Amino acid sequence: MANYLDFEKSIKQIDDDISSAKIRGDDSAVEILKKNLEKEINKVYKNLSEFQRLQLARHPDRPYSLDYVRALLKNYYEIHGDRVFRDDPSIVCFLGYIAGKKIVVIAEQKGRGTKYKLKRNFGMPHPEGYRKALRVAKLAEKFSIPIIFFIDTPGAYPGIGAEERGQSEAIARNLFEFSDIKTPTIAIVIGEGGSGGALAIGVADKLAMLSNSIFSVISPEGCAAILWKDPDKSEAATKALKITAEELKELNLIDDVIKEPKMGAHRDKDAAAKAVGNYIIEKLNELEKIPLDEILRKRKEKILNTGVFEEL
Repeated sequence: MANYLDFEKSIKQIDDDISSAKIRGDDSAVEILKKNLEKEINKVYKNLSEFQRLQLARHPDRPYSLDYVRALLKNYYEIHGDRVFRDDPSIVCFLGYIAGKKIVVIAEQKGRGTKYKLKRNFGMPHPEGYRKALRVAKLAEKFSIPIIFFIDTPGAYPGIGAEERGQSEAIARNLFEFSDIKTPTIAIVIGEGGSGGALAIGVADKLAMLSNSIFSVISPEGCAAILWKDPDKSEAATKALKITAEELKELNLIDDVIKEPKMGAHRDKDAAAKAVGNYIIEKLNELEKIPLDEILRKRKEKILNTGVFEEL
């Protein structure tokens, strides 16, 4: 059963009317309602607010990293463990093929249903997850295999155990190491890119976002709690933070925006996977033509040019 967001109530009503018309066998009503549905979808999704895009990025039916891995990779094999503490299920790593090209995928994974949300720690990695990501990235570097990062997390896990095991050091280490990893890298925000948890696997030659994903230094709720001492002001914080793909592209903080299906990736997972796959293949083909020394030079130049400041 489809999950509808608050701003999709008019779409849900037409969908319900179509279901009723089908039960009655009223084919002419179905055709009319389908045309009305198309118009309503265009109207609702034409000018989504920042807060509505945040809701789409967090939609419970949105495809997660494993959905893209299963849809895009052939002959894939999962790599486990950081070889120090344990295997963190909130970060998954795979070796496989896409369009005949050997790649490594390093991804943050949320879970569906209470059991799997707990197993994946709601997509919030521990330090051992980031150390696993770095271990696998070094393996890819050793064999000159391109790396694809899928970013989808509300943030790194802030628990006591994570802090005791060096959460901030693990994130900082990844930022440092990935800036100089000697193989082509592509990072894609597929849902929620939150704080250092996203940045830790977000340093890449190409950084893209799905059109309804978000990328932010802090969650809107956390920002509202700090600035206004009121988490209910998260909608105002969402607007102020400029976290949507279009805004970040305009600020030159990301390289590309991958267009989702009209009603979002959660309504047409196959089309979303195809768009992501096409982007990966296109960018891999581009990067293959550039000498590694030039790739590293451009990556460092991009990192150093990130962000601007103004002196008054």
